[in-house]
Amino acid sequence: MAEPQKTPAPEQLSQDDALALIRRPLRLTRLGMAAERLWRSFWPLVSLLLVILSALMLGLQDLLAVELVWGLGVLGVLAILAAALRGARQMRWPRRAEALARLDETLPGRPIQALIDRQAIGLEDAASAAVWRAHQARMASRAALARPVPADLSLTRRDPYALRYAAALAFAVALIFGSLLRVGSVGDMAPGAGQTLAGGPAWEGWIEPPRYTGLPVLYLGDQTGDVLDIPQGSRVTLRLYGEVGALTLSETVSGRVGDVPPASDPAHSFDVVQPGHLSIDGPNGRAWDVRLIADAPPQIAVSGAPETESFGRMALPFAASDDYGVVGGTARIALDLAAVDRRHGLAPDPETRGPIDLPLPLPIAGDRADFTEALIEDFSDHPFANLPVTFTLMAEDAAGQLTASEPFHAVLPARRFFDPMAAVVIEQRRDLLWQRSNAARIAQILRAVSHRPEDLFRSETAYLRLRVILRRLEAMAPYGLSDDQVAELSQAMWDLAVQLEDGDVSDALERMRQAQERLSEAMRRGASDQEIAELMQELREATDDYLRQLSRQAQQDGQQQGQEMAQNPNSMQMTQDDLQRMMDRIQELMDQGRMAEAQQALEELQQLMENMRVTQGQGQNGQSPGEQAMEGLAETLRDQQGLSDQAFRDLQEQFNPGANAGESTGNEGRNGGQGRGQSHEPGQQGQQQGQQQGQGGQDGATPGGSQDLGQSLADRQQALRDELRRQQGTLPGAGSPEGQAAQDALDRAGRAMDGAEEALRDDDYASAIDRQSDAMEALREGMRALGEQLAQEQQGQPGQGTEQGRQQAEGRDPLGRDQGSNGSIGTNENLLQGEDVYRRARELLDEIRRRSGEGERPDHELEYLRRLLDRF
Repeated sequence: MAEPQKTPAPEQLSQDDALALIRRPLRLTRLGMAAERLWRSFWPLVSLLLVILSALMLGLQDLLAVELVWGLGVLGVLAILAAALRGARQMRWPRRAEALARLDETLPGRPIQALIDRQAIGLEDAASAAVWRAHQARMASRAALARPVPADLSLTRRDPYALRYAAALAFAVALIFGSLLRVGSVGDMAPGAGQTLAGGPAWEGWIEPPRYTGLPVLYLGDQTGDVLDIPQGSRVTLRLYGEVGALTLSETVSGRVGDVPPASDPAHSFDVVQPGHLSIDGPNGRAWDVRLIADAPPQIAVSGAPETESFGRMALPFAASDDYGVVGGTARIALDLAAVDRRHGLAPDPETRGPIDLPLPLPIAGDRADFTEALIEDFSDHPFANLPVTFTLMAEDAAGQLTASEPFHAVLPARRFFDPMAAVVIEQRRDLLWQRSNAARIAQILRAVSHRPEDLFRSETAYLRLRVILRRLEAMAPYGLSDDQVAELSQAMWDLAVQLEDGDVSDALERMRQAQERLSEAMRRGASDQEIAELMQELREATDDYLRQLSRQAQQDGQQQGQEMAQNPNSMQMTQDDLQRMMDRIQELMDQGRMAEAQQALEELQQLMENMRVTQGQGQNGQSPGEQAMEGLAETLRDQQGLSDQAFRDLQEQFNPGANAGESTGNEGRNGGQGRGQSHEPGQQGQQQGQQQGQGGQDGATPGGSQDLGQSLADRQQALRDELRRQQGTLPGAGSPEGQAAQDALDRAGRAMDGAEEALRDDDYASAIDRQSDAMEALREGMRALGEQLAQEQQGQPGQGTEQGRQQAEGRDPLGRDQGSNGSIGTNENLLQGEDVYRRARELLDEIRRRSGEGERPDHELEYLRRLLDRF
């Protein structure tokens, strides 16, 4: 360890002794000052050298022409000389006094200067000399604490744009991605430098295949054979080193003509487009025969006939392949005019319509070199729907090659309509889109088939929409239809056909009958499996709705119905599982292609649903507020439907007096009313409305009674609006999203009723019917939202609404079996009877397995089923 510096006695302190105390800090401070001045004088030179060295290490000189490299070299040398002269002129080596001054500035009281000073007066005065020596001793103590002053290397004011940092960054990049060995390539560009090269190769070359091939880059120096097999479109890059002209390039693979660079150029780059010869002539030269690996065009074809999926969507399967992958494709669908049956509305020449062009779907993940996909689109409302067309598929690869498949002839799949009237409307819509000159013929056909509307239309609104279409067709046909008019009429006919097909039946039994009829019609016509499956699902949903309605009716009837069933020993009962098994059997027969047996089973199911009761549990006689609100809204909807029918008949009476005189029999409702606004369910409100309607009908029969009749309908509409307002005040589910949605829908229904009332008072029956239709649609939306709210409330109450609860209420276990007496499970009645007992046992075991896999069943039921499986 160094010994601490000893301070001489004050009386022996000389100037040299004083400076000896700060010799080391002074030396370091002076060196720091020298570094400052060197950096400030020569930082442009250092930055310039770093930039030039970075460019050489990255090999930028190899990418430029020799002349340009030497020109930049001359400029670089001149810049270096200028920067060196500037730095030498600005550089001044720091003197010792400057270092002392800087060091002294960092100490309190400037002690170094005090040590250098001499006493000017009072030398002979002992007291004055003592004071001076004390002062010198104090300053010596402070000077002994001196530390070197750090150098200030900041150049912010001299280099405001931070060029020095840019040069340092370029040098760092060169160190990482470059090489010092590349700097020596500059010397190879000097005249005669080729003679000093080593005996190694004097050229370099690479072959880069197209990126989409995924093949690696080939280094020509590593290729040992004389034949190169490379993909078409590969890029060749060559670098010739040494004296210009010592090595030359000879090739016939690029097919270049015209402005071709000299063969002796140090750098060459071209694409291989044809097979040929490639050689480097000169010392250490090489030669190759180049053969091309051709890029095969993509292949695409339709792999199967187009199929009709749910709701009329088309699914066209296709297969595509390419050696390096397909990047895009297009499907073109054109009308196959030669295959069209040119009869009836298709007899005239069709209007000119371009083909349908659609992008083909490609795999999102995976290999696109060989794949199969399906084009799924809905063309149900297109003019080509259900007409012969040709499918032409086109595929494109990364090289830009296009391939078109052979035209595939097929009928364009679209939605099929099983309702007779809907099918007629769709056919006439097709004829209108085929040729607008068919407008007069279409109007005649539609008027003829709708001559007796009571046998065709389930809704007066649908018939009114058909009449509007007929009037527009007959008014526009003599003058010719414009494109906008054709589009408007075709859309109206499409909406009417959909309404006729889907129906607007609020009664669950009628909806179930309609679903059965549509399924039966589809089986008779030989519909596709997808369409039959869709109709079967619709029948299941309609049957479930009907069962729910029967359940509500059973709760209303209460114990009276149970007593009647108990007193009748010949009454038959069916559980929901029985119905499910029957529909599963129908589905199985259809899947097996046994349509005749499926048709017979469907008819048996229809007869059973007409003649038998569905067993329900002896639930509580009362209803919850939600169920009461639902019943009230259903009653309001029926009243609104009846009022709309009455307004429609009054509108017919205005244009054709006496037209409805003989139609009372066909329009008679279930309760004996004439359909003129009467409720379909018995009740006080329906009776009052029936009385009011009867009065209105008498007024309408007298001359000038139209205004009174309109006022009567308006008053009934106002009463219906007041009833809806009362029901809104007692609607459950406030604060929940479903309850709010129901309130919003009922608000829209109320506004529509207000508009209908105002239109009725103005005798504008057409507008009134439109507003009433809006009100009925809003009521249905409100009932759906309220139903969702009730369903959520029932889910939150354990034991309610479950199948097990219903079965236990009627004395059955979760499998639908009688619980027996004395606490036993089941009874011995009808046990192990029949010809195939083992088959029945297998069926029961399969049913237990199926139910145990249904996660939505209650936990205690699933646990019971698992115990059965463990036991048997």
